[in-house]
Amino acid sequence: MKTRKLGDLEVSALGLGCMSMSSAYGPPADRAAHDRGVTLFDTAEAYGPFTNEELVGEALEPIRDQVVIATKFGFDIDLETGARTGGTNSRPEHIKRVAEAALKRLRTDRIDIFYQHRVDANVPIEDVAGAIKDLIAEGKVKHWGLSEAGVQTIRRAHAVQRVSAVQSEYSLFYRGAEAEALPLCEELGIGFVPFSPLGAGFLTGKIDETTKFDPTDFRNAVPRFSPESRKANMALVDVVKSVAQRKGATPAQIALAWLLAQKPWIVPIPGTTKLHRLEENLGAVDVALTSQDLHELAEALAKIEVQGDRLPEGALKMTGL
Repeated sequence: MKTRKLGDLEVSALGLGCMSMSSAYGPPADRAAHDRGVTLFDTAEAYGPFTNEELVGEALEPIRDQVVIATKFGFDIDLETGARTGGTNSRPEHIKRVAEAALKRLRTDRIDIFYQHRVDANVPIEDVAGAIKDLIAEGKVKHWGLSEAGVQTIRRAHAVQRVSAVQSEYSLFYRGAEAEALPLCEELGIGFVPFSPLGAGFLTGKIDETTKFDPTDFRNAVPRFSPESRKANMALVDVVKSVAQRKGATPAQIALAWLLAQKPWIVPIPGTTKLHRLEENLGAVDVALTSQDLHELAEALAKIEVQGDRLPEGALKMTGL
């Protein structure tokens, strides 16, 4: 597996987003990923809450010193019961309690990357950075990052404590990071970690306007995944399929290879519970897109306007973007 740098932290070129893992699939999927060269594993206290961190901790405990574990704080979650208000909470004292609880669930003595999951409008980012600085001084956190944060927030945070990674949605399906976030990351030497690099599955080519999602699937509430939007957005998938066919690759591999080709400090974290999908995704590292391939994709994308918001209105309001 090729490696990349998030700040000064070396990780595999592709990480594993662990959010979707269940108790049945979690540990085996984690270990299988590591066996294939993945070293970056991404979880959060909010996934469950808590159960995902426990799964990741159990799976990675035997190989702890060979992997990089990223988790997140920032929501108002009761650390005893797991009850949540739906709001944010990045008060310094809360961050430190979350860190202690996460260390226990992850069965480790340090968190490699500790992300603020969502910007808290009620707490100055300098105070958040200060709390992380304390945790780093204590050795409990090694690096920190921000998720779905605006560029001014990133800049102010970085001035207090160096930010190693910014995590936000980025893919052929959503390219909002290109305007401001990526240039700032390049300026400050911050790595970028795209979540939903396959457009929540849309870029795999396995979804169309007739696809029915499970009633509990979050995509039922996402405007971009309405049947009308899916029908309109198939034009994007058709372009990806065309390049995939020519390159002898799958659409998912083209979508991931495209991200890898954008900047050498971009590390996507596709998630899956299926071994064959994991192997397919990791194959993207060996797909070399030429300048002509990238030019063709850019020209085609310029003619396509993706329909529908990427998140429900309430979720969009919680981002710092």
